[in-house]
Amino acid sequence: MKSADRDMKDLPRPSSERRHVYGRRRGKRLREHQNDLMETLLPRVSVPLDHEAPLDPATLFEPATKEIWLEIGFGGGEHLVFQAGRNRDAGIIGCEPFINGVAKLLAEIEAQELSNVRVLSDDARFLLERLKPESLSRIFILYPDPWPKKRHNKRRFINPETLSLLARALKPGGRLRFASDIPDYVGWTLARILRHNRERENGQGSFEWQAERPADWRTAPEDWPGTRYEEKAIREGRTPAYLDFIRL
Repeated sequence: MKSADRDMKDLPRPSSERRHVYGRRRGKRLREHQNDLMETLLPRVSVPLDHEAPLDPATLFEPATKEIWLEIGFGGGEHLVFQAGRNRDAGIIGCEPFINGVAKLLAEIEAQELSNVRVLSDDARFLLERLKPESLSRIFILYPDPWPKKRHNKRRFINPETLSLLARALKPGGRLRFASDIPDYVGWTLARILRHNRERENGQGSFEWQAERPADWRTAPEDWPGTRYEEKAIREGRTPAYLDFIRL
C-alpha cells in the first residue's frame, strides 16, 4: 500500500455533520459591486465540495499549471493576490469563511485578471478532508485567529487532526509556512508539530523546521509582501514569527 493511501486510510472519514465554524462570518454590509461579484464571479472560481470522492485540485486549473498551493484563512487576500500575480504557473486555492474577505479577494481577482485562483468560502478543513493525498506543493497559514483565552485554545487551527490532514495533503518536499505575532501560539504550534513528528512511522509525513538561527524566524521570507494586519501588529509592539517547514 502506498504511503499516501495508508495515510488516508488512517484518518477519520469526513463527518456528515457540519463542523462549527468559530468567529464572525460577516462584517460590514457589502457594496453593490461586491455583491455582484459574490453572485457572478464566486460561482465560477469556487471549489466544489459536493461529493465524497477525493478531489484532485489539479482539475480545478489549466493543464499547464505546475503546482497547487493552498492558503488557509486569507483575510483580505493581500498575500494570496501577491503570490498569484508573481506565480502565474501555480494554481492557488484560498479558504476563508469571512464573507467580507472573500468579497475583497474577488475584486482583486477581477482587477488583476487572476485566472490561477480558486476560492472556498468556508472552513479549510472541509477541503483538506477531501483533497487527493500528496496533491499540494505549498500551504500557508498566516496569522490565524490565536484564540488567546485558555478555554478557547482548542479552537486553534493547529491541532493533531489538522496537522495530519496537512501532512496528507502535502507532497514530500512540500512546504508549510506558519506566521503569527502571538508568542504563545508560535510555541503551541512548534510543540504540536514536534508531537506530530514523534508519532510518524519512519518519519514519513513529519514536518522539518527549516530554522537554523533566530534570524530565520524573525525575518520575513523573501517572497513576503506584508499585510495590513502585520503592519498593525508591528505598530502595536508585537513581533511576528515566520515558521517554514518541509514535509518529509
